[in-house]
Amino acid sequence: MRYKLFVGPKVRALREERRWRLEDCAGRLGISVSYLSQIEANQRPVTSRVLMGLVDVFGVRPETLDADTDQHLIADLREAAADFGGADPIPLSELRQAVIHAPGLARRFLDLHRANHRLGERLKMTEEAVALDEATAASSLLPYEEVRDFFHYKDNYVDALDRAAEDLAREVGLEPYASAEMLLEMYLRERWGVSVRRDAAGDVMRRYDPASHELSLNAAQPPTTRAFQMAFHIATTALSDIIEAELARAGFKSREAVDVCRVGLGNYAAGALLMPYRRFAQAAREKRHDVEQLALMFSASLEQVCHRLSNLQRPGERGVPLYFVRVDYAGNITKRHSATRFQFARFGGACPMWNVHEAVGAPDRFLVQVAEMPDGVRYLCVARNVVKSSDSYLTPDRRYVLGFGCEITHASELVYSEGVDLKGPATPIGVSCRICERDDCLQRAFPPVDRSLHVPQHERRTVPFRLAKG
Repeated sequence: MRYKLFVGPKVRALREERRWRLEDCAGRLGISVSYLSQIEANQRPVTSRVLMGLVDVFGVRPETLDADTDQHLIADLREAAADFGGADPIPLSELRQAVIHAPGLARRFLDLHRANHRLGERLKMTEEAVALDEATAASSLLPYEEVRDFFHYKDNYVDALDRAAEDLAREVGLEPYASAEMLLEMYLRERWGVSVRRDAAGDVMRRYDPASHELSLNAAQPPTTRAFQMAFHIATTALSDIIEAELARAGFKSREAVDVCRVGLGNYAAGALLMPYRRFAQAAREKRHDVEQLALMFSASLEQVCHRLSNLQRPGERGVPLYFVRVDYAGNITKRHSATRFQFARFGGACPMWNVHEAVGAPDRFLVQVAEMPDGVRYLCVARNVVKSSDSYLTPDRRYVLGFGCEITHASELVYSEGVDLKGPATPIGVSCRICERDDCLQRAFPPVDRSLHVPQHERRTVPFRLAKG
């Protein structure tokens, strides 16, 4: 191993998820109770033999217990720590140790940082006193931030809901290349006596009337969207107990977050219903993750397919680890999911060198980029401009960019790697200018918050300042 591996909090969490006592778990691992207790307390590292035992007993990949899999939390902590400044930036090695040994404390620090960041934004918006209502004061996160982190730290995979949706797909009778819209409408009518109408207007995509058992959909929306809305209704009705159990375990701090996540879990279940895990994962491998082919096969939109590809994290049956983002034309990331080490900015804009920005001016084309993050990890990055028509001259269309990709080690499994020199020059990108380590980026908008700068008086370059050595 590259370093002593401490996995205490992860082992404890895995054991408690299965409701095993220390004695039971130690027996399964073939080690003493005291040794397991010391492992969980991070008083002793695990050996290679014990690591393999943990993998077998818990049914997880070795990477799950590797410190490198905490990259999401480490990157978030690094960004937050940089924001607080100070003469001496906290070394990355210290941040890694904090995440390994005290993940709960690291997340609490992030809560504090978000509360501080939000307060700063409020103070900038007004010179008057900031009055925090009781609900906001009780939570250090906004509802959407809570829900975003819920999916973020679950690697965007909800096992119980995913498996139940897969069973439900068999009950509905969904098959590849069949009309999902027709089959879902038939199931609603025969199973619950729900009639589907296509009379919703304006921006209403779905409306259900419990009294008349009528589900109204918008005829102006494409068939894939109407199918998804029917799948949402079916999944949230049939799987409501599982959804509510997930919400109860999540421990959200506000009622609003629970409501937002209920919709998020409903959307997750709808996607898992339309694209059942095993069938979809097999098709993804066979089609080499060609999102257009998969969309045709599963009666889904490109966005639905990209999102689903980022869900394929079932233990023992994981697909190619992908990231997925949706970016609006202002550069705001409105959706972000990642099963990779690829990191996204929590605050501020994304790196201008990333091809999602270039895709804005390239409608109906897939742009492919080999990019390298400051940590040296290379990614195959794919971006596609998407337009959702409003079907009305007086209403503007919705426009955004879909971005997805994987580490170069998996790139050959994506059709988008065809003709790309994966070993050639890569575009250097970062998380965002505010924490980017690069000294020589000509697109830098402003200096990183954790580095001092020098402004030469007798010389001007493209970037008018130089960064002090980190």
